[in-house]
Amino acid sequence: MSTTPQYDLPRLRQRVDAALAERMDQLPPDVPASLREAMSYSLLAPGKRLRPALAVLACSACGGDESRAMPAACAIEMVHAYSLIHDDLPAMDDDDLRRGLPTCHKRFGEALAILAENALLTLAFQTLAEGYPARTAAVSIGELARAAGAAGMVGGQVSDLTAEGKIPGSRPTTAEDLEKIHRNKTGALFSAALRLGLYAAEYEDPRGVEPTHLDRLDRYGRAFGLAFQIVDDLLDVRGAADQMGKRAGKDAARGKLTYPGLLGMECSQAMVDKLHQEAMVSLMGWTAAEPLVALARLVTAREG
Repeated sequence: MSTTPQYDLPRLRQRVDAALAERMDQLPPDVPASLREAMSYSLLAPGKRLRPALAVLACSACGGDESRAMPAACAIEMVHAYSLIHDDLPAMDDDDLRRGLPTCHKRFGEALAILAENALLTLAFQTLAEGYPARTAAVSIGELARAAGAAGMVGGQVSDLTAEGKIPGSRPTTAEDLEKIHRNKTGALFSAALRLGLYAAEYEDPRGVEPTHLDRLDRYGRAFGLAFQIVDDLLDVRGAADQMGKRAGKDAARGKLTYPGLLGMECSQAMVDKLHQEAMVSLMGWTAAEPLVALARLVTAREG
């Protein structure tokens, strides 16, 4: 009989979706109905739930129960949903379609969209604070704040917009510049999801986590996050809007710095293959982490 852990992403998505819906139902009754609707619209929209999946699978790989990871999984997805609302705004990437639906600001207007994203961001930290003992909550909140903040996702967005000329400054132009943008803007949150899953597994005292587990998950996260973004860049060139749930070809139209634009399609695909191998090697021999290997394989081969 195989001892390989079972991997069922659709079931995991359902569990995460149910937990997210339950968390929204727990909002106080005095939350304005319009704000609640806008928050739910973006948070509960159909999505891959990759970041929550990373948190749950990392927790399981480190010996924790799936239910322990659910507050972390919800918090990660709240930050992700906040970032999507933010990225889609006219002052940012100016998108009108997300996950096959009108973007939040198109549906509710810019003012309410901005307030909804702020509410989701703060709800993420509240969810961690209420979902874990003090030590786990403190470590997890710090990790998520770093990943989402000035040296992480927000900083990456600044560099990305600088490359487009929307923010004054020295424009990034090299492959090294582009890698730094992607590791901050996209990869930081993937890595944080894995760490939060590890902290959830070490429920009693996350300061004493197994160093080997932390190192292996960090190496996996770095490879996974960059591969994911390069695939996104490739799909923007060769994908179709009905597969991707958003406009295809928009990056080239706005002169955005991307891997296919900088290195070409063939070289970009070769980088994805190399990063996929790095992700697998980082977890080699760790039987409980095999679902993470399967997830990396799924992400690098995706068509939307």
